[in-house]
Amino acid sequence: MKRLILLATAATAIATGAGAAERTKFEFWYGLTGDLGEVIAKQCQLFNESQDKYEAVCTGQGGYDKAEQNTIAAYRAKQHPTIVQIYDAGTVNFMLSGAIYPANKFAQDHGIDVDWKGYFPGIANYYATSSGDMWSFPYNSSTAVFYWNKDAWSKIGKTEAPKTWAEFGEDLKALKAAGVECGFALDFDTWMNLEQFSAINNIPIASLDNGYGGLGAELVFNKTAFVDHMKDFKAWLDAGYAKIQTSQVGKNLIQSFADGSCASTTSSIANHGTVKNTQVADLKWDVAALPAIDAAKRTNSIVGGASLWIMEGKSKEEYEAAAAFMKYITAPDTGEKYIAENTGYIPVTTKGFELLKSEGFYNDPKRAGREVAIASLTASEVGPLSRGIRLGNFTSIRSEIRAELEAAFTGQKDVQAALDAAVERGNQILRRYEQTYKGAALP
Repeated sequence: MKRLILLATAATAIATGAGAAERTKFEFWYGLTGDLGEVIAKQCQLFNESQDKYEAVCTGQGGYDKAEQNTIAAYRAKQHPTIVQIYDAGTVNFMLSGAIYPANKFAQDHGIDVDWKGYFPGIANYYATSSGDMWSFPYNSSTAVFYWNKDAWSKIGKTEAPKTWAEFGEDLKALKAAGVECGFALDFDTWMNLEQFSAINNIPIASLDNGYGGLGAELVFNKTAFVDHMKDFKAWLDAGYAKIQTSQVGKNLIQSFADGSCASTTSSIANHGTVKNTQVADLKWDVAALPAIDAAKRTNSIVGGASLWIMEGKSKEEYEAAAAFMKYITAPDTGEKYIAENTGYIPVTTKGFELLKSEGFYNDPKRAGREVAIASLTASEVGPLSRGIRLGNFTSIRSEIRAELEAAFTGQKDVQAALDAAVERGNQILRRYEQTYKGAALP
């Protein structure tokens, strides 16, 4: 990705001319960092340059976690932004916060023509209420895919990516025998290892339909096929088929794949452009849907990324300005197309997807394969276990799971014991959250 030359704060281009001082300003806080954060800042700049009535003051918060934490703190101090980008894991926290202006109501009140049914179901269902109302605007969306080195697989006589985890295990054994030192790069990420695996194989992470049924949900992933899946990961590590690749031990998954060190990995489709821009010369690779336990029974993967929330407590003028901004960044051309062209994120609506296809977006060799993410998200009708995850303080739960996966993969704990510990501590987090919102019902 060509790096965008912006001010260090990535705030916005400064409006010029006599009318600049008369612009109505509003704040937009975002969590993306690095190249992706620069793309968001550039979109703000383009919006400001597209008209002379409003000014988006866009400020990066240094990460998704910080964006959520900083917004909560700012709201308490009555210094919050008008719009904030909150990642998938923060959805239930914001739904119950009492601090947001529901997206569907905001759109109606401010004349934003949104085809809510036009969002891909795998995206919409993650952010919708139980009645199907959208309280935030899906923005940068992704899902997990399988990155694989075609030259490595050709060494074992195969031209297609494995469709099941059992097939993948056999491929790893063959790759090792063929002289491939690292067949699979893995880390301790819960979004790929637990959340996507469970959705695709239609198995629960928690009771009450992964929390959609109420705040009394309990984690159950230590009693599902996920346990054997993680035991397979550990066995592959022990056999030398796979390697742990994290920034803490040298380089991350995408770096180890793009430089040819490891023949495959699982990661977000959002990293597709990063691989293209950082790969070693002549690396022949592609992306495929994540393997499943049974390829014939796979269900849809779940969305990652973030949505945009409108915060309550702002002036009429700020909301008017924010509405103009939302129209701009949700439009297929200035919104979805812009994000897709400058990142690996996918369009969030069928209209945006059709626009890209009609313009030959996916025929460009640099972008070929990105449509796999759409196919993965739409592999089946969304069901109770592939809708998403609605658990309070899920960020903290993810941290507990990640820590235990690290303990298991590095040999400090037995896999089952590690997952049991993650569930125990995760359920304690859920019970504290339930107590905090005692008597509240999920929207």
